[in-house]
Amino acid sequence: MPPTPAQHTAAEGTARSRPSGAAFLGWNGPAPDLAARAYTAPPVVPAAAHVGQQRGLLASLVLVVVVPLVVVVAYLLVFAQDQYASSAGFTIRQDDSASASDLLGGMSQLLGGGGGGNADLLFEYLRSQEIVMRVDARLDLRAHYATHWPRDPVFAVPPEGSVDQLVRFWQRVLRVSFDRNTGLLLVEARANDPGYARALVAAIVQESERMINQLNLQARRDRMRLAEDDLTLAIDRLRVAREGLAEFRARTQILDPDADIQGRMGVLNNLQQQLAQGLVEYDLLALITDANDPRLRQAMRRVDVIRDRIREERATFANQDAARSDTDYPRLIAQYESLMVEQEIAQQGYAAAMRAQDLARSNAERQSLFVALFIHPTLTQEPAYPKRPLLAGLTGLFAFLIWAFGVLGYHSLRDRT
Repeated sequence: MPPTPAQHTAAEGTARSRPSGAAFLGWNGPAPDLAARAYTAPPVVPAAAHVGQQRGLLASLVLVVVVPLVVVVAYLLVFAQDQYASSAGFTIRQDDSASASDLLGGMSQLLGGGGGGNADLLFEYLRSQEIVMRVDARLDLRAHYATHWPRDPVFAVPPEGSVDQLVRFWQRVLRVSFDRNTGLLLVEARANDPGYARALVAAIVQESERMINQLNLQARRDRMRLAEDDLTLAIDRLRVAREGLAEFRARTQILDPDADIQGRMGVLNNLQQQLAQGLVEYDLLALITDANDPRLRQAMRRVDVIRDRIREERATFANQDAARSDTDYPRLIAQYESLMVEQEIAQQGYAAAMRAQDLARSNAERQSLFVALFIHPTLTQEPAYPKRPLLAGLTGLFAFLIWAFGVLGYHSLRDRT
């Protein structure tokens, strides 16, 4: 039969009064407290302390996670107003049509550049204060986005706010995506009304076109200014070269040394012929007359005069007349050739500058950069913002993470102390 409760209680009392194994050792004295020496029980924490810690954790969870989540959800459902989004896509294209530069040796590469970096400029311009002020002047941004103020202070702007507040709010409601590899820009704007959102995106596209046209105008002005400066410099060089040649002709009284040499050679050849004729006549007279004949003496004097003239003409090829210049004739020819080379170079530079100016003018007459719109401003019928489930989920997630890190930090510090 199983033992009764009374017998079981008596057996437990006997086991406590003597140590196990005392009957085997024959010792009836008090047993040593071996269990107390081998194990020390942990301090007993009152149940009230555990309950207090659990209540503290629960209170912190409610305060840090539940209350902010409820506030955010209530605000999104009650106060936050719906916003409609409109988007457009465009890129900056360059006119690749053939021009007169193909016939001028590719001079357009020196006068104009591509539109690769203009997309970066436009990306920064869309987020700048200037476009905010221009669009505000056209569509009255402050009045539209202040409609639900102060009922919805998060998704609205104060009507009497500063320009900086309006710019910051503009950067919130405008999203610009830019792909540097393809040069495509995607613009999305949010507004309280779908029609206003579409008008806002259309205004952004128009302002982008105006900005690109301004860049084109500035580029045209720069090209024309550079072309005109080059042409002015070429004209000055040509004027200096021609003035130097005119001064040389006035100083030497020689229009063209080459022509002057040809003339002198003609004179010398003529004198040579006259000398030959004079010698023949002298020889004929010597045969038919005596030595005292006056005609013979006259023919001899004529031959001597022709010889002296030939000698003087030959001497002028080595030395110029001192009465006209102190420079010898070969050096005059060298100076003339140098002046002619300078004039020819200046003439070619002037012709190139004229062609460059004509090219710059032809480029200025056409638009080299333009905005190519491949997605027209859209008109939505359903509100896309605010994203209430996403905002509520992110709020709960971050609040729970903050609470968890706070609890872990608190317990870590408490255990260290």
